[in-house]
Amino acid sequence: MTKTRYCLIAATALMVSACGSKNQVTSEAGSQTGAATELTVRIGHVAPITGDQGHLGKDNENGAQLAIDDLNTEGLVIGGRKIKLELMKEDDQHDPKQAPIVAQRFVDAQVAGVIGHLNSGTTIPASAIYNAAGIPQISPSATNPVYTSQGFKTAFRVIANDVAQGAALGKFVAESLKASKVAIIDDQSAYGKGLADEFEKAARANGVEIVAREAGDDKTTDFSSILTKIKGKHPDVVFYGGMDAQAGPLARQLKKLGIAARVIGGDGFQTPEFIKLAGDNAEGQYASQPGTPKDKMPGYTEFDAKYRAKYNLEIQNYAAFTYDAVMVMVAAMKKADSTEPAKYLPALASTDYNGVTGNIKFDARGDLLNGAVTVYQVKAGKWESVATIAAPSAIVQ
Repeated sequence: MTKTRYCLIAATALMVSACGSKNQVTSEAGSQTGAATELTVRIGHVAPITGDQGHLGKDNENGAQLAIDDLNTEGLVIGGRKIKLELMKEDDQHDPKQAPIVAQRFVDAQVAGVIGHLNSGTTIPASAIYNAAGIPQISPSATNPVYTSQGFKTAFRVIANDVAQGAALGKFVAESLKASKVAIIDDQSAYGKGLADEFEKAARANGVEIVAREAGDDKTTDFSSILTKIKGKHPDVVFYGGMDAQAGPLARQLKKLGIAARVIGGDGFQTPEFIKLAGDNAEGQYASQPGTPKDKMPGYTEFDAKYRAKYNLEIQNYAAFTYDAVMVMVAAMKKADSTEPAKYLPALASTDYNGVTGNIKFDARGDLLNGAVTVYQVKAGKWESVATIAAPSAIVQ
């Protein structure tokens, strides 16, 4: 082999090696001269897109995609490079066993950050995978306190946790509904049981008697045996910790069995889908949502119009929070002038961002500071806000 040929092969091999080792977070599009002009940065989004929570997961995914689309129109330049954002989408089927598998896919793809998961039961096991890889994770909807109490510096949420939500609901039931006896049912998920536990503590602290504590699971739609046991306890209110796919049938069956109690629960069923599933029996029922009333959020009205125009759909629940989560992550990249997780993570921790849902700052755990909780009631077939409760306890765990 001639020296000239050897050098040519060696140089070619070096070029291939350099290309092969390039971080998979990004891809470069260059001119004909080979000069790189654009960097593609992947952000992962994960939620249940199929199954009985698919409407909620798709709602989150739409919110994330809308943020990506808006940011891509800005002509982002970070680290001296023009940036194109790309959303990598995954379905965890709200299955705690599937969540770490999906998380590892994101790690293997070397995404710059992750928005999700939707459920606490999937967010918590996945968070350990992201933390080990040093990938920032912002959940727009997981509320169980465990998520941010594990000591992971990569874990954040843009929504008040269940300590805040449970405290607000317990206070509302005692002071506004004047309930003296409450029955509690939950779906045994990290979200449903976690919220029910926090509600029970707060209700008892406000002088409410808990006359029954029952559970199904996150697939239960027949509550007849549980409600038959509860009926003889004569509760004023039935609290349900779970999602709309179960809460809707629960509301129907409550009235069918002649139980006069009203249903109240958390953000898991403060959705249009609950009203659809509960039918006429949705009227008068209550559910909470972290944050101020939607019509009082600084950018919600404009966001809602933009969402409807793009997707021709009504917002289910967390789309605006998901939009803000993407915006917060990219704002941290801008501040750090880097899309590398290790470099922008400190900027993410010191976030001070005015979003669609309000001002977003994180405490040392990654929890949202100064979160409020709003209670809604179904009136004339629509959710209307009836009380907003300040939640300084949002950061107390």
